[in-house]
Amino acid sequence: MAQTVSETIDFPNEEEKILQLWEEIDAFQTSMKLSEGRPRYSFYDGPPFATGLPHYGHILAGTIKDIVTRYASLKGYYVERRFGWDCHGLPVEFEIDKTLNIKGPEDVEKIGIAAYNQECRKIVMRYSKEWKCIVTRLGRWIDFDNDYKTMYPTFMESVWYMFRQLFVKGLVYKGYKVMPFSTACSTPLSNFEVGQNYKEVNDPAIIVSFPLLDDPEVSLVAWTTTPWTLPSNLSVCVNADLDYVKLLDKSNNKIFILMEARLCSLYRSEEEYTILEKFKGKTLEGKKYKPLFTYFGYMREKTGCFQVLCDGYVSAESGTGVVQQAPYFGEDDYRVCTSYGLITKDMPSICPVDACGRFTSEVTDYKGIYIKDADKDIVKYLKSQGRLVHQGTVTHNYPFCWRSDTPLIYKAVPSTFIRVAEHAENLLKCNQETYWVPDFVKEKRFANWLKDARDWAVSRNRYWGTPIPLWISDDGEEVVCIGSRKELEELTGTVVSDIHRESIDHLTIPSKQGKGVLRRVPEVFDCWFESGCMPYAQVHYPFENKKVFHETFPADFIAEGIDQTRGWFYTLLVLSTLLFGKPPFKNLISNGLVLAQDGQKMSKRKKNYPDPLDIVNKYGADALRLYLINSPVVRADNLKFKEEGVRDILKDVFLPWYNAYRFLMMNIDRLQRDENMKFVYDEEKIQPSPSYMDCWILSFTQSLIKYVQEEMAAYHLYTVIPRLLKFVDQLTNWYVRMNRKRLKGEFGSQDCLYALETLFGVLFCMTKVMAPFIPFLTEHMYQNLRQFLPQKKGSKQDMRSIHFLFYPSVNDSLIKKDIERAVFRMQCVIELGRVVRDRKTLPVKYPLKEVVAIHKDPEALEDIKSLESYILEELNVKQLTVTTDKEKYGVTLAAEPNHRILGTKYKKEYKDLMAAIRKLSDSQLAEYQNTGKVTVLGNVLVEDELQLSYKVGSKAQGDSSYEAHYDNDLLIMLDVTPDKSMVEEGIAREVINRIQKLRKKAHLVPADNITIFYKATPNLAAVIKNNQEFIYSTIKQPLLPDLASGHYTDVIIKDSVSVKSDNLEMTIVKGQHSADMLKDSSTYAPVQNGVTPTCKYVNLELCNVPNNEGRTGARGTLLLENPQGCYPIKYKELVKQIQSVFGLRSQDISVFLDRTLTDKLKPQHNSEFLNSRTLYVGANNPAKAEPCPKKENEVTSPICHFANVQLVGNKPANGKKGTILLENPQCSFFSFKQLESQVKTIFGLDGKKKVRLSHTPDGNSPVKDSVKGEEVRSLHSSSIFVLQS
Repeated sequence: MAQTVSETIDFPNEEEKILQLWEEIDAFQTSMKLSEGRPRYSFYDGPPFATGLPHYGHILAGTIKDIVTRYASLKGYYVERRFGWDCHGLPVEFEIDKTLNIKGPEDVEKIGIAAYNQECRKIVMRYSKEWKCIVTRLGRWIDFDNDYKTMYPTFMESVWYMFRQLFVKGLVYKGYKVMPFSTACSTPLSNFEVGQNYKEVNDPAIIVSFPLLDDPEVSLVAWTTTPWTLPSNLSVCVNADLDYVKLLDKSNNKIFILMEARLCSLYRSEEEYTILEKFKGKTLEGKKYKPLFTYFGYMREKTGCFQVLCDGYVSAESGTGVVQQAPYFGEDDYRVCTSYGLITKDMPSICPVDACGRFTSEVTDYKGIYIKDADKDIVKYLKSQGRLVHQGTVTHNYPFCWRSDTPLIYKAVPSTFIRVAEHAENLLKCNQETYWVPDFVKEKRFANWLKDARDWAVSRNRYWGTPIPLWISDDGEEVVCIGSRKELEELTGTVVSDIHRESIDHLTIPSKQGKGVLRRVPEVFDCWFESGCMPYAQVHYPFENKKVFHETFPADFIAEGIDQTRGWFYTLLVLSTLLFGKPPFKNLISNGLVLAQDGQKMSKRKKNYPDPLDIVNKYGADALRLYLINSPVVRADNLKFKEEGVRDILKDVFLPWYNAYRFLMMNIDRLQRDENMKFVYDEEKIQPSPSYMDCWILSFTQSLIKYVQEEMAAYHLYTVIPRLLKFVDQLTNWYVRMNRKRLKGEFGSQDCLYALETLFGVLFCMTKVMAPFIPFLTEHMYQNLRQFLPQKKGSKQDMRSIHFLFYPSVNDSLIKKDIERAVFRMQCVIELGRVVRDRKTLPVKYPLKEVVAIHKDPEALEDIKSLESYILEELNVKQLTVTTDKEKYGVTLAAEPNHRILGTKYKKEYKDLMAAIRKLSDSQLAEYQNTGKVTVLGNVLVEDELQLSYKVGSKAQGDSSYEAHYDNDLLIMLDVTPDKSMVEEGIAREVINRIQKLRKKAHLVPADNITIFYKATPNLAAVIKNNQEFIYSTIKQPLLPDLASGHYTDVIIKDSVSVKSDNLEMTIVKGQHSADMLKDSSTYAPVQNGVTPTCKYVNLELCNVPNNEGRTGARGTLLLENPQGCYPIKYKELVKQIQSVFGLRSQDISVFLDRTLTDKLKPQHNSEFLNSRTLYVGANNPAKAEPCPKKENEVTSPICHFANVQLVGNKPANGKKGTILLENPQCSFFSFKQLESQVKTIFGLDGKKKVRLSHTPDGNSPVKDSVKGEEVRSLHSSSIFVLQS
């Protein structure tokens, strides 16, 4: 049975209920069982570390993965979704090192590898339960029970097997290479790991001298930002082909050599030096120099170190053009020194820095000091030796360790490498076989990285990881690569289950070459190598699941952040290409980064972002999911996360959609209750609806399904989501709103049934379309909707969840493009009309005479005319006119040049061209509009080079006032001329709006029998009386004047509201009542404590003359003098002020002394005569003048509320006492600022200092400046003192 739909919804709470439902029916596993036997859709989930909690990056990628895999499942595929964990490597070890205060390898040796790895095991899954809880709460369906972990022996064994395949192919070698090195983690890093964490830092920048041995008075000068490498300097390098100079430094009379193009690195002006000689860098090659330090002085005799070398890597972009080289701390340094024979692979390395970044005993003066800490001491020493030429700092981007967040160094280390560089072409070829979204990440960022691919150092000098399965002899000549646990057992005679270091490091293999025993190399694999093996290792390939693997490889889909172009995406492709000669995946979505609201990286330390679970608990997971995937981040751009963006999803998308669903359910309930009709939605038996709008929304829905399927096939989430959100807008703000009366049954039960079936079908379809994106809300709605679906005999379809159903297929027979086009054009007219109304501050409630639609295409006008009734209702106009004749309405085309295109194209001619373009005639521009070409000053301008707009002049015929707006080829003109009957209708609509809001506040539904009693100010009461029938036709309940001052039995709710400047009091009571017509209840300001205005006054009353200029109210008051006894008002000024009060300045009026409008006011009637009387305002034309209705009690006190004012302090020019009106006309209350303005005018204080209003002369009881509206009434009859600041 369908449940009653609540008026409000707590989205997070409802999601929790859906989670309970899914748990009860074991929804995910049930969906997997239901899809068994279907075609497979393979998906690889990249493994995160479980040493930290999920952040927005994980949530975003997880949402993308969940949407695509849910969609594939609903489309009829079997989609296995296994969660994975990255368990090894630096993230885990770094945590243990901090906990156990481990500073280097020696500390690990003390506690033993077994104990160290056991500590790693303890924390590796520290947050796994939290991960499962959070991922599940976010609505992602993925298998945690059948997960994979990189520390599983089966996974590690597959990693061994893959490595052995590479070894057999000759792709593995042992090398000695300068690599990025983390001193905090004591291990080298891959080049792609380096790219993950660059920071802007300040480093020392010094220039040092290298005196030549053959001429000690002459020194080469070199620039460096790493003083700590200078003790290891073995050579300097110059560019052979660039110009160098020998110069005399005038400040110290020293002679230096540096690159001519880099003189700016040392000197600010030519006056500081004298050039002695100029020559090519080649001239310097082979020259010997005096070393900075003597630690490795023996290398001069041994290999010829401390000489000048030449290489093209030395550039004119930075430094002095002379580069100091410490070959074991720089990649280019190592390469150049090797090519000159200064170092060889066989010789001991000149690398006096240990794994923790401390100087070794070879550098005796700095032994044990961390290299960066030694910089200042090294600089100090160089200065004392006269070798420091210049000292400064430089700000530059520098790589940091992605795990420890400490600066990296470049250091030569022995490592196990995989040959990648020589296979760059194959990598590029395999990359071309893949499909990426967005494409530019593949073609630019990733392809450029592949072109420059380097050999991959896969070994790490660590402990917690998959051991590299290489056993070698002591001389390194005999090598055995193990590919399985069975092979290891056969060669060692030991059965092993776990293959971590502590379990196998002691195992030896007998030599087949008589070299004793082979021992395992101590390194473990880079954890990126393990994750790159994930497609094979997760299924224990090739030891198990060979058939399944080959059926599902390559994966149909993967997704991660854009940072993985140098991480997981790269390692996957490298291994797949080298092992199988094909890419590991077919389709990939790469997302951008989620940043804090200020654009900075999200930081736990800075607390610059809201906790994800707090957001979910506040707004729901669906809202967070939709916010993330409807952002630039899905196009690989960055997203500045804003909490209000998630909130707006609820406000702008979910609530309107929910309200449409609720409105449907309410009216299905009404139909079944009032019409005794059972509602069943059987798609096979539904009769086609004759309603144009039903046909439109059904067509629009099918077009949407078609579009979504096309775009999802292209993995374009960034195009799908905006269209889905647009559909919600079309459904709620157009279809439901324009068909409310039909859905409520106001045009008969059959038409109501058509409308309900249409809306039900669309909402049911939408729940299925949106299910992959927002799984909770769609499930919530479906659980109620499914109660109206037929129970078909023999059907095996499990209907318990929306996620068990198939994704809707396209019904082409329902697609009517002509109807969609016509409705779109209708909407354009309506939206343009709304813009005009907003611009003129004319609410839609106020009807207007005419809207004119102008378009050059007759077919477009036919479409617009065919939907005239909707346009008239939505814009609240009385008439629609369509025409191609824009000239009739004074409309002409105007043109502006496309500055970007034409400015670049014509340059000097552009100024004259621009002026000529602006002078083009309407006929010339009409031709351009039709043909796309126009000739200006001999230049043929084509499409996109001109920007056309409409220029609206005065209307050719009639005297109506039109306001225009246009978009592309459509222009609309709205007649905004005010009309009394239309204005009254607008006010009546305002009354309806207030009544409906009060009904909603009382939680009343249309079926409730009620009566609304009202009390209103006279002007509003007259409007209600004149529009009684119109109001009743909408609210469908009695609306009667309140003759009992709200004292009724069975009162449901009371409220007092404003309608424009009028007041409306409403009382809703149970049952339907009848009453006499509204009696005159006009009131006036009460006399309090006998207080009267200080100044003389006269009351005013309109006699059947409508207000204008936005004024409301038919009664008012005028002061005949102000201050007291000053400036008595004269006849002409009196008439002008009466016109101003009621907004009648453009109308010809007459003022009378009597209600019958026979005794006219005359100039001789002075203020003494008029004081406390009432003047009656009527039309000047006797034929139109109508007497005012007679009152039982004539007013003898001011109609308007007032206050008396007195100036404190200096004597003013005008007098000290006066009166201010608090409203005028009656109920049009003034603001505090307007009261201040009255006071200034009375006492001649305009332009002078500020004034303060107080209830006491000393100013200690100020009048609140926050009073507004009817609150001003509280000042009535009071005395206000005016003080100057």
